[in-house]
Amino acid sequence: MSERTVLIVDDQPDMRRILAKITEKAPGFTVVGESGDGEQAVALYEELRPDVVFLDVEMPGISGVDCARRIIDINPRVCLIFATAHEQYMKDAFELYAFDYLLKPFDIERALETYRRIAQTLSRSQLSQAAPAQPSVPGLNKLMIRHREGVSLVDMADIILVQREERSTVIYTADERIVTSETLSDLHKRLDQTLFFRSHKSYIINLTMVHKIYPYGRWTYIVKLRNLRQDALVTYDKMTEMEKVFK
Repeated sequence: MSERTVLIVDDQPDMRRILAKITEKAPGFTVVGESGDGEQAVALYEELRPDVVFLDVEMPGISGVDCARRIIDINPRVCLIFATAHEQYMKDAFELYAFDYLLKPFDIERALETYRRIAQTLSRSQLSQAAPAQPSVPGLNKLMIRHREGVSLVDMADIILVQREERSTVIYTADERIVTSETLSDLHKRLDQTLFFRSHKSYIINLTMVHKIYPYGRWTYIVKLRNLRQDALVTYDKMTEMEKVFK
């Protein structure tokens, strides 16, 4: 299995060195970039596309929290680890669905445990295959989606997943990927609310296509969907809501 890549973002060179040394001790992970500035960190993320980003909060340029928001809009599945001396930012990390939150000074073993959990989670997600197809539900309305190439008419029952990806909204069916500039919130309003569930700020899922759910980080779960290799995230609060739907 190829190594997982890591970007370290902290305005203190000593802390970047410490995190790099810890990463050396984590099997299967390698540092591909470092930054002490939030704006530069976003540019580095776009260039390097690492699997994991360690983020300080208080930095020159944009803050670590704003940096995280911009990175998530590119790839909501990136593993964000906040490593900061400031406990008060934990609420922001929770809202951004960070994989973990480490308070400085943190124990080396604590950071290595985070790496172990990331490795387990990413491996499980990668190895999971698309589940067998289910027949679509007849009689539902079609959704008109505007995009660069024109307009697509998609039966709502065929939509498996809608997510934010590369600063756009992407609609997935079993055999089609449609990119639109329409926001996730606006699209959700037009979808059948009995069929589609906003599981996360970056995801809308078709409830009839949910196959498996398992933990991902401290506050989030991975949702495996039938007939699709892409998966979704569901937050702790939304997981509670979803459980009520299936009761």
